[in-house]
Amino acid sequence: MTKETLNNTEPQEYQDRSLNTICTNESRLSHPWWYNFKYLLVGIAFGIVFVKAEIVSWFRIQEMFKMQSFHMYGIIGSAIAVGALSIFLIKKFNIKTIYGEEVEFHPKTFNKGQIYGGFIFGLGWAITGACPGPLFAQIGTGASVIAVTLLSAIAGTWVYGLWREKLPH
Repeated sequence: MTKETLNNTEPQEYQDRSLNTICTNESRLSHPWWYNFKYLLVGIAFGIVFVKAEIVSWFRIQEMFKMQSFHMYGIIGSAIAVGALSIFLIKKFNIKTIYGEEVEFHPKTFNKGQIYGGFIFGLGWAITGACPGPLFAQIGTGASVIAVTLLSAIAGTWVYGLWREKLPH
């Protein structure tokens, strides 16, 4: 994306940031800090569902990578189907957010860095039995050794940010 392809009615700050970010979520709304507690409650509920569905089970994840069970593939496939249906419905009926803002979908371009990143992510997932979502649920169940994986994920994100300009995109 170049500056010429951006909508010239957008503020210059938005244009500059959209060129330097992978995902830009913009909202002009401002809420008190305690409004974020709703996200905490949804996260706790999400974690409980993960534990009950055995999504955070190291053994289930190993079964998936060894092609021994359909359990995780069924969950991931269901999530993809629900996400695709949701996007279709949002676009078809022009559904707005609960605050009346329009939902915007931006086109994504494919690049070879996604292959490398996906391989590294999958390798880490297979070795540790954790991806970013379930990390907190695993820690919450008492698997405190997963804190090492969490710290490694944070360090990996920091290193990516540091080397981003030098990596293939």
